[in-house]
Amino acid sequence: MKNIKFNIKLILFGVFSLAAFTACEEDGYADYNAGGTTTQQMNGEFWIDIADPDGNVVVEHALHKLYDMDGNLYITDRVGSDDTFTGWYTEAELDYNLDNLTFSATEADNTSDGSVVTITEGKILKGAGHSKSGGVTDSIYFKAVYDYDPGTVLTFAGTRRTGFEEDEY
Repeated sequence: MKNIKFNIKLILFGVFSLAAFTACEEDGYADYNAGGTTTQQMNGEFWIDIADPDGNVVVEHALHKLYDMDGNLYITDRVGSDDTFTGWYTEAELDYNLDNLTFSATEADNTSDGSVVTITEGKILKGAGHSKSGGVTDSIYFKAVYDYDPGTVLTFAGTRRTGFEEDEY
């Protein structure tokens, strides 16, 4: 009986050892490159407050996204694939500088509503913001003027979305 237990343990040890060594092979993954996008360091979701020229907040915690498409940087406040927007109906291509994390747009097509938007003073500040729960996160700031109201400069300011439930609005 003692030999049977020993043999069973030995067989199990051999099977588990074999599984462990074969599961750790890197065949086929040595040349795998997950890649990334050109604007990867600027991409992300941000909770943004929008203020009028007098400093009055007119939209609170609007979810905006900066994303890459074919090496170009875009901004949107579209949620999902339908026409639901959370902020000021903005969806435009941006000019950007990766060295100092700045962005702008000069008379860019605003595909959300067919207007034209100019974005100035756009900047992402690494580690300069605080989430709802107080955690350190990136900050974003920019100003926008829309062609349908050229005398009004709106200020957009907020922080990067952390993805943690306690930081959601």
